Amino acid sequence: MRIVDIRERSLPISRYDDPLVPSGGLTTSAVALTTDVIHDGKPIVGYGFSSIGRFAQGGLIRERFAPRLLAAPEASLVNEAGTNIDPCRAWDVMMKGEKSGGHRERSVAVGTLDMALWDAAAKIAGTPLYRFLGERVAAPAASNEIRVYAGGGYPYPDNDIARLTDEVRQMLDLGHTHVKIKIGASPLAHDLKRIEAVLDVLPAPYHLAVDAMNAYDAQTSMAAAAALAPFGLWWFEDVCDPLDFDTQFAVAAAYPPPIAAGEALFSLAEAKLLRRHGGLRPERDILLFDPVHCYGLPEYIRIVQDFEEHGWNRSAFWPHGGHLFTAHVARAMGLGGAEVNPFSFAPFGGYPNGMNIANGHVTLPTTTGIGFEATPELAALFTAL
Repeated sequence: MRIVDIRERSLPISRYDDPLVPSGGLTTSAVALTTDVIHDGKPIVGYGFSSIGRFAQGGLIRERFAPRLLAAPEASLVNEAGTNIDPCRAWDVMMKGEKSGGHRERSVAVGTLDMALWDAAAKIAGTPLYRFLGERVAAPAASNEIRVYAGGGYPYPDNDIARLTDEVRQMLDLGHTHVKIKIGASPLAHDLKRIEAVLDVLPAPYHLAVDAMNAYDAQTSMAAAAALAPFGLWWFEDVCDPLDFDTQFAVAAAYPPPIAAGEALFSLAEAKLLRRHGGLRPERDILLFDPVHCYGLPEYIRIVQDFEEHGWNRSAFWPHGGHLFTAHVARAMGLGGAEVNPFSFAPFGGYPNGMNIANGHVTLPTTTGIGFEATPELAALFTAL
């Protein structure tokens, strides 16, 4: 059982439903990982991409990590029974010879291939990814339903507040009960107007989370925390530079409502620093690590286990990403829920037709693997690879 081909393509993605709105030139890598396992006359292919919010990883994938998988002997890739690819063993192959540190240089490239490996392995096993992964992490499997919230709310270059509230109303019409919008790119006074406008649409303040996208420094973080605290929002996310633990700690000490952090930390080592020095409170705060950006699922699982060992519950984890893969991860590991990007980052954001949101929950499909092929645009994109 071998990996016989890996192909990568870098693609533009947009923060907006309207791709003509400028989006900063964001890109992502899509990969197709072909195995020598034949099913119904065709090889099983695993699909993955670089999640959302970081740029494409084509150079690292093609020149460094894909060649290691292609050159690996079968024994280093398969499980003990020899019946399937073992993504954790394949992860060890990709990381062989890598030095400690350098996480932001390579973690997303490894995570992109890791997603494709899990997709291929679940397809070989003939089961949805959430079941395949759930067996590995011994998570409860009573239901394939998870809690979700809608992410989006990026600033519009014109008519911002009216377009923002229209977007939130559309999120509610889809069946979402909780939403997240962006702040930090505009003066605080304008962001407060954005928040107030959205709260007029929502049933209560704790149905709204805000994401500052790490925009604030020590001084502006405290000003924003003081202004936001009276609202009683669901959470205040990515307040400052992800490695500015002094500011993170100060905000946590001064801001009573929940804080969310971790999206821009990409390794177990960095996650431990946040846990030790960020002042987060296990009884109320939220952890947003992205399973793809964190070197893939083997490292993400270690992060979850580390926080559990230090008093955190899995319900605190809401993986960043907003796509179908993170929904599988949240279900398989019994996490709090998952983000959905219903209008952003097409065709990767959101869920396939038929995965309908009802009262802030969604039921995962029973198709094998991740199920990207159920979205026609994604099926065409990956098939073209």
